[in-house]
Amino acid sequence: MMSFIIGVLVGLLGMWLLYAKKRRQIKILDEDKQLLRQEKQIVVEFMHNMVEAVVESDNRETMFQRIIHAAILSTGAISACIFEKQEDDTLKGIAVEGLFPPQRKLPEGLESTFSTRAHYIQSILKSESFHMGEGLIGQVAKSKRALLIPDATKDPRVIQHSDTSLLIRSIIVAPVMFDGKLIAVLAVANPADGLAFTDTDFSLVESLAEQVGLAVHNSDAMQLQIEKSKIDLDIELASNTQKLLLPKKFQPSESISFATHYTAAQKVGGDLYDVFPLDDKTIAFAIADVSGKGVSASILMAICQTHLRHFAKQHRSPSAVLSAINEAMQSSMQRDMFITMVYAIIDLETEQLTLARAGHELPFFYDQHSDGSLDVEPIQSPGMAIGMVPPVIFDAVIKETSVHFGDEDALVLYTDGITEAVNPEGEEYSGERLLQTLRANGKQSAQTILDRTLESVSQFTNGAGQVDDLTLITIKHS
Repeated sequence: MMSFIIGVLVGLLGMWLLYAKKRRQIKILDEDKQLLRQEKQIVVEFMHNMVEAVVESDNRETMFQRIIHAAILSTGAISACIFEKQEDDTLKGIAVEGLFPPQRKLPEGLESTFSTRAHYIQSILKSESFHMGEGLIGQVAKSKRALLIPDATKDPRVIQHSDTSLLIRSIIVAPVMFDGKLIAVLAVANPADGLAFTDTDFSLVESLAEQVGLAVHNSDAMQLQIEKSKIDLDIELASNTQKLLLPKKFQPSESISFATHYTAAQKVGGDLYDVFPLDDKTIAFAIADVSGKGVSASILMAICQTHLRHFAKQHRSPSAVLSAINEAMQSSMQRDMFITMVYAIIDLETEQLTLARAGHELPFFYDQHSDGSLDVEPIQSPGMAIGMVPPVIFDAVIKETSVHFGDEDALVLYTDGITEAVNPEGEEYSGERLLQTLRANGKQSAQTILDRTLESVSQFTNGAGQVDDLTLITIKHS
């Protein structure tokens, strides 16, 4: 009997140990997923910074300096440096941030000739050059393989200095590549938390180095096009940037679906749309129209979208977001330019749609009531265009509007390229025709509503040609 009881207890103990092991495995798996999501978000934000670095930097050194700054923000390192591959196959420091330690022993007494330590360190790094295989930088460049040294204080390959502020505790060095060719070497040193770099940090830096390679390659490609034709490059760059900024896929939702269409009247245009999640229960979306067309309008549109994403994280109120954008863009807009916009959010739990309008065309709302009745009408919301008036006037005028966005409801947002499209006789398509199209197709999916609307506009214009940028967003609650 005793042996039987012992056997049962042993069996139960084994089952408990197995259960505990599985719980630990699940916890580790969840932690790994969380780390993966965090790393993915860091890389996405880093890519966004790379686009800004390439587009906004006026020279190569400035671009690399912005890249280094983004790398420090992404990795939490105290210092970082990029060594660019030169035509003679040497590697030269081109950008540095923080007290990144020189990779050679320092000459004695040289430090006193510089006004500040940071100036001194930067001048040394930018005067250093390494041959392939020389030092950590040269080794990584030659092997084209990233290197992680968690405890650099015990690694003889790491150059250490008598100045304790230049001590390298932990370092990651990664090659910056594109299409198998070495462009530069990225090095980050000393995590700000005082701990050693981990395998996760190593993976992240490798990913960031890949994005730097892509950014630098794109920058080089742009410079080559500038040499061939500066005007063509400006147009192509704006067009490509615009395509990158306009989302193609949207946050999945069981109840809300989106469909979008954008066609510029020229190679680039001044229309904007965006759809992005604020959290698991809230979806934000916007449509905007910059006055004018062409490169200047597309640049202003890109700036506007950057502000939109930034302020949407800070404010839940659509009117507060538009007010912040208006204030931020006052200094970057010419007097003859302005932006109209509708910005809205949908709360998936309450099915509440809240929007604010900065002088844009009124959205059309397809409201399917529970008793079977139907309303199709514009949503009224007061507001003035962005950039036309100072904040004190803009903020006093703009007001939010909220509606219940329930089952079978639909919403159409558009720019005046839709309603002002003309037929061969010069007649405009008009908001009334758009309203009729929504009334006839509102029960369909978001994509079908969009397709039918575009078909209606195309049939109406009958080959008359597109004179303005054309943007359309349809939203459907299933």
